[in-house]
Amino acid sequence: MSGWTIIGAGGFIGGRLTRALRARGEAVYAPSRDAKDLFERDLGQVFYCAGLTGDFAVRPFDTVEAHVTLLAQVLAKARFERLIYLSSTRLYDSLGAAGGREDDMLAFDPAAPRNVYDLSKALGENLTLARSEGRGAVARLSNVFDLAEDASGFLPELLQEARHARTLSRDSVPGAVRDYIHAEDVVAGLLAMADRNATGVVNVARGENVSNADLAQVFAEAGWTLNLAPDRPTPQAPVCATARLRALGVAPRDPRVLLREALRAPDFFRG
Repeated sequence: MSGWTIIGAGGFIGGRLTRALRARGEAVYAPSRDAKDLFERDLGQVFYCAGLTGDFAVRPFDTVEAHVTLLAQVLAKARFERLIYLSSTRLYDSLGAAGGREDDMLAFDPAAPRNVYDLSKALGENLTLARSEGRGAVARLSNVFDLAEDASGFLPELLQEARHARTLSRDSVPGAVRDYIHAEDVVAGLLAMADRNATGVVNVARGENVSNADLAQVFAEAGWTLNLAPDRPTPQAPVCATARLRALGVAPRDPRVLLREALRAPDFFRG
């Protein structure tokens, strides 16, 4: 093997992957967006982590550039051993409760503006699986969270606020659910995919949906109040299959347990 390449090493997952690989003594190439030698050197094992999440709606063309355009150039021009493309379990959303398996036939409305994310990720998956000469695999990540103070997202931002206030409020209904997976478990899953030469698509997910009401209960047990919006019916969400991930030896931890441990730490609340 000729080392590792992380495309998107400056991002949330890419940075953690880079640190994890270097911690185990691996040589890691983390090219910048405009790296001149990307197509001149042997990239070895590639993790393609480049992408947009929260701001894809206001940056649709950058979203396509990150999810598809650069990937196509890497597949067409670069020298590499294997490539794992980071996608999203958001691709199951339009399937509702019927979705969540890696072999599901996906469905998208091409006229829906939000689907620039889904469609570009789906095209990235297609290129990886069909145009890599058998050297590509896809990791579909669910809702990744981290308990670090600089992390972003619904759950991390709740925790950051909870360090200074005992009453929290969110304009989100109790019945809304997410499949939360800790960033460390994501990194473990991605490394397992690479080390064990996983093929096809693998859901990197916990495999269990946690509702806002569940989170409110955890906060309440630890001495906080989480106020939510009045409940209303919400579309049924897919439940991600995780047999392929678990067959690689990765069993993601329960986010409620991690949240409970964080809230009960002696130095957590600062007032």
